[in-house]
Amino acid sequence: MAFVTGCLVLDAPASALNNAGTDEGARTDNTIAVKKIRVPEGGAHPYVSAQAVRYWIRTNLELNDSRWKAAPVRREGKIAYTDANPIEYWDDDLFGYMRAPSRKGDAAKDEKASPLEKDREITRVAPFRVSTFVSISPSPIVSDFGTMTRQEGDPVPYQHEFYRAHLLGLLSLDLSAAGTFFDGARVGYKNLDSFRREAAKKAALLQVTLRKQMAFRLPTLQRAERVATLIGSLATLDGGAKQTIHYTDLTPAIVFLAVTRNGNNPFYRMLTSSSTRTTQFHTSAFQELMTAYDDQFLTDIYVGWAQGFLDGERKKLEDAASMMNGKLKLGHPATQIVSFASILGTAEDSGWYD
Repeated sequence: MAFVTGCLVLDAPASALNNAGTDEGARTDNTIAVKKIRVPEGGAHPYVSAQAVRYWIRTNLELNDSRWKAAPVRREGKIAYTDANPIEYWDDDLFGYMRAPSRKGDAAKDEKASPLEKDREITRVAPFRVSTFVSISPSPIVSDFGTMTRQEGDPVPYQHEFYRAHLLGLLSLDLSAAGTFFDGARVGYKNLDSFRREAAKKAALLQVTLRKQMAFRLPTLQRAERVATLIGSLATLDGGAKQTIHYTDLTPAIVFLAVTRNGNNPFYRMLTSSSTRTTQFHTSAFQELMTAYDDQFLTDIYVGWAQGFLDGERKKLEDAASMMNGKLKLGHPATQIVSFASILGTAEDSGWYD
């Protein structure tokens, strides 16, 4: 088994990237609050939900990469689900799905619907996992008060929150599960039904036994292309709420990427909050993890750290990396993401996808 393992930091200088809806205790009736975690020692940590980050990545791929094949979505009343066809659609493969249409819903009634559209309950655990992106240090939440004055009569007041923070999140992608479609009975591993099973056989997908379950598998080059396309898209990450008035560049300010033997994330504690509530590179934690996880890294560690962002902390990383015999590749986040994605896309004989 092998995993893409990563850590990203987004620089939000004055942002409201993910909102929680109306704030009932605010001064005005139409106040929008940001998502935040309050901590016992005081202060609040703004955060962006994993669902929002996944949405940004999927939307960015759909709009900007012609290779990406996005699944159509069907709606039945309060139920919505994708086509759940991972053989054809790349996001169904890597982002997973839960398809449980109503037995009396529109899809079942539609005589023109294909067999794939009439299928029943199938689910897929996503090979691609994303954490919540939480501020490294507590951050004051600012309330911005404004008015709408373009209409006749009294101004209409409104209010919204924003923050200044460094948001840290983790990601993991199970390379053996990418492009591998389980034919089991367990929830999350019942990826196929009879129609999709026949489609897999017709496409001459390889049949394998993996994790004590039968599965169908795409050719390795196709799987690698999907993975490389997804990871490479992080270099042009875009999205977020309130961008018209709090424009935030979502190109990661810092990124750590490597292929590892397991899904544990060694990068989590390298960036911490200092006593003055600023982000710092924890040299001792970095040295400890490199010793503890030395045999877990299957590639060099690709580090992107934008110059002009916490330059003093970057210098501490450079000093620590000088003792690693070239195992750490340092550059701008966008170029390092693209370089790392490139090795994922050309690793057919690496054994990572087995």
